[in-house]
Parts: sequence; structure tokens; C-alpha cells
Amino acid sequence: MMLKRTVGHKGQVVIPRDIRKHLGVEQGSEVIFEVRENEVVMKPGRAPSDAVEEYTSIVTSKLKSRIELEKIIEEEVLEEIAIR
Repeated sequence: MMLKRTVGHKGQVVIPRDIRKHLGVEQGSEVIFEVRENEVVMKPGRAPSDAVEEYTSIVTSKLKSRIELEKIIEEEVLEEIAIR
């Protein structure tokens, strides 16, 4: 999808409704601008909780709880000590 817009006197550009809808960008949403050589890519921002959820979903379920994580770390330390 390619749409043309004019930059206003304050340097602002209105994001077309179809693009906002496609990206799920609403009033108050954060967006990320990435400069790639002579072009700018705009991406919807993500809430920090979404980034954490994405990361934890690829890690085993054992690591989702802090108590279990501490237990795993303790086991690793004991194993490392036993090897030395």
C-alpha cells in the first residue's frame, strides 16, 4: 500500500485511516520511526508487557515464575560447583 500525503507547516503528516486500521494504531498509540538510508519506516509501538510476553512464550514454562527461576539458577550453581 502506498499513499501520498503533504507535510504540514509544523512538520506533521496525517497517517491515512486505512494504514492506521491495518497497523492497529489509534489515538494515543505510540509509533516507532526507523530511518533506512533514504526512507522512513513507521511501526506500531509495543507495550513493554507485550515484549515480555513474546519473550517468555518462546522460553519453557519453567521460566515464567520467579520462584522456579531462582530454583533453576540454584541447581545450575550446585552443578557447576560439583564439576569443579
